Amino acid sequence: MVEISLGRLAKVELRDIWASEATSFTPWLAREENLAVLAETLGLELELEAQEKAVGPFRADILCKELGTNSWVLVENQLERTDHCHLGQLLTYASGLEAVTIVWIAARFTEEHRSTLDWLNKITDDTFRFFGLEVELWRIGDSPAAPKFNIVSKPNNWSRSVAQAARAIDESELSETRVLQREYWEQFHLELDRHKGPIAGNRKAQPQSWMTYPVGRSGFMVSAVMIRPKKQVRAELYISNEHAKSFFYQLRNQQADVERELGYELHWDELPDARDKRISIALSNVDPEDRSDWQRQHAWLAKHVNDFRKVFEKRVRQLRSEDWQEPASSLEESV
Repeated sequence: MVEISLGRLAKVELRDIWASEATSFTPWLAREENLAVLAETLGLELELEAQEKAVGPFRADILCKELGTNSWVLVENQLERTDHCHLGQLLTYASGLEAVTIVWIAARFTEEHRSTLDWLNKITDDTFRFFGLEVELWRIGDSPAAPKFNIVSKPNNWSRSVAQAARAIDESELSETRVLQREYWEQFHLELDRHKGPIAGNRKAQPQSWMTYPVGRSGFMVSAVMIRPKKQVRAELYISNEHAKSFFYQLRNQQADVERELGYELHWDELPDARDKRISIALSNVDPEDRSDWQRQHAWLAKHVNDFRKVFEKRVRQLRSEDWQEPASSLEESV
């Protein structure tokens, strides 16, 4: 019988890796790949909105939007035991944001603070959700330290609601088309990982005709889309917020620079029948149902969604709603 040698887990002090909450831990957690670990623990999909965001008299460590609901998710960090000061700040944040998910991360929760979060989840309605997470660091031998988030408090019936959501898209309930769409995106995410661009393939594939990826600002998403009736796949920047028209025209004013940087022309679609706007490029005469052609389609999509992320990320962060003025004539809708 072959003897198997196993490593031994060793706990790492948080301060050995993160010297401070503000300058070390919060910037680390705000990175897309690390925020994804937190999101997976919570059972949510998160998009970073801001760091050190003013909410009333305090500054929140991390402010996110929950994809799908577009509701606020606020993260407050402590690299030591929970205290009353941070609890007071969390309640101030909740009152200032009205409908929100509060995530309190600490090295250790006292029993009184864990009980307080349980009580808040009990007395508030579904517009408020409170999570308490303890963060740990572990390593095996000389390996890099690895983070682990442990939920110590969560909203009432949260596990049951997550299970119900999972059952809602159980494969047995999906049509053949939905199953194919999910498999299409699963294979696409493998291509994204091979591509090694700024967009990673760590997002859960969904049984739908599109997948979205954050670009650094709420209301903006880089998307990969399959359009089966048109025999087409498309990469796009999709703008969906109250300032969509203003933001669209500000970006349209940069069209020459954007297209020169990309090396190809784009479609600039006002979508006049909707509030939303779209900037895109399409690959036509392809069949998303043709599995033998998936590798080519996925390589094309991976290149272009990563191109969009590189070109638009800084630009969308710099947009200001008050900078826009009504143009003399409206744009023609691209087809």
